[in-house]
This record gives sequence, C-alpha cells and structure tokens, in this order.
Amino acid sequence: MTERAVLAVSFGTSHRDTLEKNIAAIEAELAAAFPERTVRRAFTSGMILRKLAGEGTHIDNVPQALERLLAEGCTDVVVQPTHVMNGEEYHKLLAQAEPYRARFARMSFGRPLLTAAEDYAALGRALMEALPAQRADTAVLYMGHGSEHQANSAYALMEYAFHDLGRKDVVIGTVEGYPGFGEALRRLKERPQVRRVELRPLMTVAGDHAKNDLAGDEEDSWRRRLEAAGYETVCVLTGLGEHPAVRALFVEHARQAE
Repeated sequence: MTERAVLAVSFGTSHRDTLEKNIAAIEAELAAAFPERTVRRAFTSGMILRKLAGEGTHIDNVPQALERLLAEGCTDVVVQPTHVMNGEEYHKLLAQAEPYRARFARMSFGRPLLTAAEDYAALGRALMEALPAQRADTAVLYMGHGSEHQANSAYALMEYAFHDLGRKDVVIGTVEGYPGFGEALRRLKERPQVRRVELRPLMTVAGDHAKNDLAGDEEDSWRRRLEAAGYETVCVLTGLGEHPAVRALFVEHARQAE
C-alpha cells in the first residue's frame, strides 16, 4: 500500500542517456530526501510518450500516474515538476491534476525551477559552481527552450540574475522564444574582445535541442552559426539535472510543498 508519494513530473525525453543522467537523477534525489514517500514518474509531452510507446516503453502521463497511486491506496501526494519555468507544460500539468485533487486527502504542488524571485539567484549560484573562471575573451551562451507563453520572460530575468551575481560573461538565448539566437549574437558582438563562446543548454535534459539545435553539425545549429561568425566554440552538453546543486533546488521546492 502506497499511502504517501512524490510524483515527479517532467516534460520528458526520448533520449535514454540524458533521461538517466537528468530526470532519473532528480527522481533519485527526491527518493533519498523523502524516504517515507514512494517516488513515481510522469511525463507531460504527448509526443514523447507516443514515441517511447512505439519503442516499447510505457511511461504514465499525469492522469495515469495519479490513477495508479489512487488504486494503490495513496492519500497524500506531492506533485513536483522538473520544468524550468511556469510555462505551458506546467499549466497543462496543473489542469490535468486538478480533477484528482478532491480524490486525495492531500495533494500539493512544488514549484518549477524558476518561480519566485529568489529562485533565479539560487539557480545562478548553482550553475556557477560548474562554470569556468571568467576570461575576457570568452562568453558563456546558454540555450533555453523558449515559449510563446508569458513565462518566457524568465530567460531575460535569468540572464540579469547571472550579471547581478557577477557573471556578466553569460548570455541567454532561446530556440523558440525571445531572446532568440539573433539577439544573443548581437549581445556577443557588443563585446569585441570575445572570440570564444562556450555553449551550454539551459534545459532540464540535454536532449534533442542540445544535441542538434545547439551543438549539431547542420549549418543552422548555434555552434555552426557562431563558427561562421568567426567565434571559436566549445560545447558542454550538460542538462540542468546533472548538477547536484540544481537537483537540490528541486528537492527544496518539494520540501516546501510537503
């Protein structure tokens, strides 16, 4: 009988390597922090769930995971997203979970990574542990996913937080929102001494976007476009979930919700 649980909800990935390094690592950290709770997994991306199902792997969506917990006698569940911001996927999670709220004695929700003002400084400090020392000729360019959702403003705020923490060498762009690659490149060109750019994903997992859009061999990848603009590039394909200090932030958000 599973009376108490943590449901870790991710957008998801079909890349098995990054799933283990990031999502499974966050889930393991939650399991260690809440030994009295069963930790379960759910993904919100229908596209990824269908792709995994086609490969013979079933992962629950949010309603399926909650139904399963109810059938096992769970009465108290903390739903902890591994999403970076309060965007479309997080609001989809809330909408899917809402009909189940009355069926549990207690259901609470942890915050995505970037929610409150202090979250930005906390993530900046966590990532700075893994950043190299600043060099006048080098910039760090993070790729976020980006969104048409109003929460997309999180990316500009995150760059501001880095600068406020003393890392003015950090630039943040997104694949599908503002600022995009063009805005990021313009900010790099405003620093004529920068000749080298270190590329990193600002995503929970270093999956398709990181491997292809950021570091890929196609001419439209950020790496290739920067090299065409005359920059030397280095790609560090580490998802946010691979950083122990970032995993600790997800755990803290779940603890605050408990």
